[in-house]
Amino acid sequence: MAAKRIGTDIENDDQPKEKRMKSMPSFASVIGEVMMARSLQSFVKSFEPLLRRVVNEEVERGIQRTMRTMTRVPSFRIQAPEPACMKLMFVNKNLPTIFTCNKITDINGDLLNVMLVEKIGDQIIRKVPQHPIKVEIVVIDGDFPSTDRDLWTVDEFNGKIVKERSGRRPLIAKEVNYTIKHGCCVTLGEIEFTDNSSWIRSRKFKLGARAVPGTSSDGRILEALTEAFIVKDQRGEVYRKHYPPMLEDEVWRLEKIGKDGKFHKRLELAGIKTVQDFLKLSAIDSIKLKKILGEKAGISDRMWDSILKHAKTCNIGNKLYIYQGSNFTITLDATCNIFSIHNIDGELYSTSDFRSYVKNETIDELVKNAYKNWASLHEVDRPVNESLQHFQGNNGAESSTHQQCVMPYEIVGGGQNMGIEGGDMIQNNLPMELIGNWAASPQLLL
Repeated sequence: MAAKRIGTDIENDDQPKEKRMKSMPSFASVIGEVMMARSLQSFVKSFEPLLRRVVNEEVERGIQRTMRTMTRVPSFRIQAPEPACMKLMFVNKNLPTIFTCNKITDINGDLLNVMLVEKIGDQIIRKVPQHPIKVEIVVIDGDFPSTDRDLWTVDEFNGKIVKERSGRRPLIAKEVNYTIKHGCCVTLGEIEFTDNSSWIRSRKFKLGARAVPGTSSDGRILEALTEAFIVKDQRGEVYRKHYPPMLEDEVWRLEKIGKDGKFHKRLELAGIKTVQDFLKLSAIDSIKLKKILGEKAGISDRMWDSILKHAKTCNIGNKLYIYQGSNFTITLDATCNIFSIHNIDGELYSTSDFRSYVKNETIDELVKNAYKNWASLHEVDRPVNESLQHFQGNNGAESSTHQQCVMPYEIVGGGQNMGIEGGDMIQNNLPMELIGNWAASPQLLL
């Protein structure tokens, strides 16, 4: 029994020794790890100087490139605006929406003019240069300048010049270079955009005019700028509004009336197809016209005022229309507003005299009758020597235009006509060349 226990104890003592032998690393592995650590450490020590040298060289090279760029590009320099006593200025700087491949004009359809002026104190006077000055027309971002300031540096101006998009033609084509000589003003000729303005952040352009460097010995000439405007593709011109509209324009050219829209269709059904038709009916019966536009509900006053205001900017031209009765002659303009009223002897009526001759009908009724028989009226031109374009004006307010006789050829404040009230006689008689033999052979007898 004792021998068995001793054998068992020997076996039990051998098991922990085997476990301890297995858990201890071998001598070879320890040596391998030590050699690897020493190799890595020596590698790092040998690589560190090389790495430092490469990093230092790249940093120095980057700093040198930056310094050269800052020296070469003037926009990095801090530069104060140079005082400029002379400047270029657009005479007509308000531009409408412009379409590509169309001649650039102002809101009145006139060509743009650039003028050289000089600022003396608070006064700006025209300046005739001693030597010709070359002027270049450029496109400027619509957001420049960012504030209302009227002074900037050359670099600020040049930095806002908009160039054409990649693969496109120059942004403005045809004549972009001009010369101011023998005067202080130059008219821009054929100049047009080749691309729209929707691709820049402001979505608007400005036209700028700058003096070509080296053409002036009088110091810096401040650049000129127009107001910001939108440029659209030519394909959108088919639907654009006209500013100002023409009498023969289709009625949808007016603001708030879309082509083939509900207003356009209602007006066409009522026979109102042109701007002239619209203005004639607005003068005769504005209530009826508003009902046509708005049916039973009626059109809002705000929208009506907007349409009428735009329509009344129309140039109505020099055409006059003669409507005759047995003892009077009424002369109307192209929009059915009274121009003058004469008696059978060619004398100009006052309102009170006319009412004594025509007792059974009011002036409004006579004009409405002339409107209904418009195709039968005698159309004439004003004499060339006394021709004066008559504008409706920008005032969209309603007025009873047929309760007075209008003085011919007189236009006062804002394009409104001078009339007579309370029986006062008009002194400026209509020229007898217009009357001729119309009274002797009336067109329409009442």
